[in-house]
Amino acid sequence: MTPDELQCLVKNLCSLDQETECVEFKCNNENHEEIGEYISALSNSAALHSKEKGFIVWGIDDTTHSVVGTKFLPKKKKIGGPGKNSNQELESWLLNHLEPRIEVRFHEGLVDGLHVVVFEIQPAFSHPVRFKNNAFIRVGTYKKKLNEYPEKERLLWELLKT
Repeated sequence: MTPDELQCLVKNLCSLDQETECVEFKCNNENHEEIGEYISALSNSAALHSKEKGFIVWGIDDTTHSVVGTKFLPKKKKIGGPGKNSNQELESWLLNHLEPRIEVRFHEGLVDGLHVVVFEIQPAFSHPVRFKNNAFIRVGTYKKKLNEYPEKERLLWELLKT
């Protein structure tokens, strides 16, 4: 994604009235477990709402949608402790815990002179996307476990079968 394309995408997402089932704004939250859950939720919600992609955008105030910048540097973030998977890159760690392994593209750059990060998330395609064996969904602007919403889960399965 070029710098101009990133700027245009972020500006378009910021013009939304609020976060949606397919768009999540963050400032500096780099909790890798939460990020994995959000990827699952946004992927499943994008499929449920027939969207081409879901997005997590860091560096945006989720109330005003103003560009505020972020300190989150996903390409430098390492996960793990002692053992064979120590210091695993965030992208690799996330993809290893998603089933199926959907495409998640990481984009970083400047918008209004401030650092932003965008995760572009592929919609679910064969079955609901799970993170660490749990599927998530967006209910309005909230992330919830999919199994707590059986009607949404049923509809999602129906859509994915076609």
